[in-house]
Amino acid sequence: MNILVLCTGNSASSILLESILNHRSDGRIRAWSAGSKPAGKVHPQSLALLAAHDFPIAGLSSQSWDDYAKPDAPVMDAVITVCGSAAGEECPYWPGAPLRAHWGVEDPAAASPEDQPQAFAQAYGLLSAKAESLLALPFEEMTKDDLQSILNRIGG
Repeated sequence: MNILVLCTGNSASSILLESILNHRSDGRIRAWSAGSKPAGKVHPQSLALLAAHDFPIAGLSSQSWDDYAKPDAPVMDAVITVCGSAAGEECPYWPGAPLRAHWGVEDPAAASPEDQPQAFAQAYGLLSAKAESLLALPFEEMTKDDLQSILNRIGG
């Protein structure tokens, strides 16, 4: 299953969920992340948190969602927004008409510098729980309608 995770800056929450899905899915999911207004670099706190959890961080980057609307982009099965501002933005056309869901968390990068470690840890915990809810299911065997319902329920 191919999943594109979106947020505005693509430096924090979307990077966390991309990494969680890729690292914990045992190859069942291939995730990418992007943003509508990419920050241009992954937030240092994202990298520190992922490294502390033994996730690979090489190759993580902040990029535009336009990269995934191109004809040669991977075809996505689902597009998940993780921050409130991206959920309300007009998204590009995604080839293959993927499922869409919103798994919103507070943007940890918006926290004050002294509060960022806790904010990132909280976002990681919430996104990790949502990812585990999906990974516990036989999503490969589900109909598109059933999977949409599950993605919405997880985001709820």
